[in-house]
Amino acid sequence: MHHDGGVTTTDAATRRLRCALFVDFDNVYIGLQRLDPAAAEAFATHPGHWLSGLESGTDDDGDFTRRFLVRACYLNPSVFSQFRPNFTRAGFSVVDCPSLTQQGKSSADINLVLDAVDALAAPTHYDEFVVVSADADFTPLAHRFRAADRRVTIITASPAASAYRAVADTVITADALTELVLPSAPERFGETAAVQVAAPSSAAGAGGRRRAGSRPAADDGAAVGTASPARAVVLRQVRTADRPLNGGSLAQAAQKADPQLATTSWDGAGGFFPWLATAVPEVAASAGFVWDPARFSEADLPGAGGVDLPPLQRQVVEVTEIPNLPTERYRALLQALADDVAATPFDRPETARRVRDACQAAGEAIGKASVNTVIAGVLYAGLDLTARPDARTIAQTWAENVVGLCRGARMDLTAQDVVAIRTWVGGGLLDR
Repeated sequence: MHHDGGVTTTDAATRRLRCALFVDFDNVYIGLQRLDPAAAEAFATHPGHWLSGLESGTDDDGDFTRRFLVRACYLNPSVFSQFRPNFTRAGFSVVDCPSLTQQGKSSADINLVLDAVDALAAPTHYDEFVVVSADADFTPLAHRFRAADRRVTIITASPAASAYRAVADTVITADALTELVLPSAPERFGETAAVQVAAPSSAAGAGGRRRAGSRPAADDGAAVGTASPARAVVLRQVRTADRPLNGGSLAQAAQKADPQLATTSWDGAGGFFPWLATAVPEVAASAGFVWDPARFSEADLPGAGGVDLPPLQRQVVEVTEIPNLPTERYRALLQALADDVAATPFDRPETARRVRDACQAAGEAIGKASVNTVIAGVLYAGLDLTARPDARTIAQTWAENVVGLCRGARMDLTAQDVVAIRTWVGGGLLDR
């Protein structure tokens, strides 16, 4: 074993990262409760399970393992004291953060920041800092990590501000966290759709994730060398992306991983897309894009279901990453969701699938990612879909969620702007 640039490597060339992990318990538990109560309980009662899942991963440079030298959990003992022993047994240092204000806000933020800054200045060189929280107040802290040339991983249980996500090297979204904490999640987190390895300018979307463990193994179905580094890179990037990927950039990544592809005319296939169909049959491709068919469809391609928006709406889409759908498609989606929860008990993955199918059967080009984004949005906003709300109630909640995301991103909205946004994302249902 030796050290290379601060990262421990083994004789097998598997990188081993020395990591410091900081968990904002209240933020994560409350966020997961809104999305999936079972996931919230699993997160709180079995931290060793999801911690084990995080110990292995993969990125563009290959496989790596994490060694969590610091495991710190910050929780409000007056509300969540029953979960404290679970984290203690999993090797965490639990810091009680009682409320210090009349508003009930705990002192978790300041305690976490102080400890993280101490760790950054410690004699031990931590290769990676992992912050488990969607609280954008930690953005300056993440900037501090990056300025010190450390990897930054953010794990969120609810929507996080784009500026907060953008500073991270890796963003693990709420849907990915749900897969990780539930018992069905595989031990090797890096082989699921869970981790988004993002460039600093990228952001994790709120699109749905396929239940972990349901994919074929990485080498299943490959007609070309199963050990192909190009195949591995393509699978990794497609399965961890938060949207369909441009085929040109993916082809460059494949050739970088296996330079022989450029000199052998893509192993005799003649081009990237013919090679892709043979070497990586698990992915789907069309119109110059490549995507994971477990999470996306052609309706999710840029412009497929979208509309040329006026400036205000275009800015809303760019800032909040909500689906770029015209008013009539939002109406179809919201109505289909209301019809489904009225007829069938709500189950997030199954409901999303049925709603997507109903929309497309009605001739509306609405993809899986769009449906999942709307469902997650209304759940985060506190709407109980098991109570069978009507379409107008769902539209009202979704519109309020979108306006809230805009204000959280510091968009300066006039009263007319708010009306225009509500009419658009509410599918016209709020105008009645």
